[in-house]
Amino acid sequence: MRFSRPNKKRRERPTKKPASGGKATTATRPTADQSLLWTVTITLFAAGAVMVYSASSATSALQTDGDPTGYLKRYLLIGCVGLILMRFATRIDLNKVRELTPILMIAAFSMLVLVLLPGFGVEINGAKRWLGAGALRFQPSEVMKLALVLYTAMLVAQNPGRVRDLKSLSNPLFYVVGAAAFLIALQPDLGTDLVVCATIGMILVAAGARLQDLAKVVGVLAVVVLVFSLIEPYRVARLTAFINPDGDPTGIGYQSEQARIAIGSGGLFGVGLGESVQKVFYMPEAHTDMILAVIGEELGLMGIAALATLYFALVVAGLRAAKNSRDVYARLLAIGITAMIACQALLNFFAVLGMAPLTGVPLPFISYGGANLIVMLVAMGLLINVASGQHVARVRVLNGGGQRPQHAHTPRQERARVAAASGARSSRSRGHYEDRGRRGRNGGTRRSGPGRR
Repeated sequence: MRFSRPNKKRRERPTKKPASGGKATTATRPTADQSLLWTVTITLFAAGAVMVYSASSATSALQTDGDPTGYLKRYLLIGCVGLILMRFATRIDLNKVRELTPILMIAAFSMLVLVLLPGFGVEINGAKRWLGAGALRFQPSEVMKLALVLYTAMLVAQNPGRVRDLKSLSNPLFYVVGAAAFLIALQPDLGTDLVVCATIGMILVAAGARLQDLAKVVGVLAVVVLVFSLIEPYRVARLTAFINPDGDPTGIGYQSEQARIAIGSGGLFGVGLGESVQKVFYMPEAHTDMILAVIGEELGLMGIAALATLYFALVVAGLRAAKNSRDVYARLLAIGITAMIACQALLNFFAVLGMAPLTGVPLPFISYGGANLIVMLVAMGLLINVASGQHVARVRVLNGGGQRPQHAHTPRQERARVAAASGARSSRSRGHYEDRGRRGRNGGTRRSGPGRR
């Protein structure tokens, strides 16, 4: 008795049926960089929710409403809005982003001007940086950070050769960036200015700008920052406190001193989640700019190292996405977003750890803050969009020697086109040899002429 061997059918990936007719399309799998960026973003957001609750629950319970989850609820609500916008940013066509960039720049400049006008800007702790009222307050400078990254990438991608000449680079890029930095400095917010200038500089370095030209610009900026720092007495006091932290531990150096005590109390593994003492009685703004000190006290050096590892993974995935992109605009955009997040995280790390003066820059995805969290999530959505690998610039050589840009093709479409072309060539080749074989079997090809009988 014989048993027939069952036929094994190859499993095919199910295709997604369109809602209204048409051909079925196969869903594309996310790349490794996309998966890593999604994982890091969600992990940072979840860690931020936990630490915001831990750092603010005690002070929230002592407020008039008596709700220890007040800041956590607002953080999660803002984060949900940011995640929706982030998902939209992962799917939007980057050409539409380029078209909307001038509108975004005009809106960002208008809001920066409104902040400085009486009756519009909201002043908190001597700084006039906010628009809106109550829970709807936001910082226009956060919007300007992302707008300048988009603008710089668009401007350089239009004419990559402009970065080789300082004069052509200054007009209009340096004028626009300088005007935005000046309006931000009037709030005052030098920390955001430092992040903006460092980010734009890294984009220009990646675009091929000459280091000697950038060194001249950095020298001018250093003089400007020094002048702005010496104009205001509180900035001079901050510089003095940074140089000599123990000089005024109960005055201007109080916040830095309490942050050092918190991190030192945490040791290697921390005192335990939610067990911080500094956040309740001593350290101001524990859930915003100084949240890293709370992490150091409750989770120890290992918690800070784990957080730094997440940021490092984000930088690696962002730079790899930029390297794999063959479109100039997408590449510069990925570098700019990665640099913006990295510079802001580094500046916060250095300030809290006592390696730089306090600047009031929040920790990305972790610190409580509405505008900063939404802007960071939208920026990550655009970075994941670039990491998808669907932005490939193609050119077609004309008879006159010029080049005409064509529509971008995804790697999957390119492979399908090449396979179809090679299949057509193979079919023609098979037909040619089969025809020769038939003629050979029929006795060869007859030729007409006088020798034919």
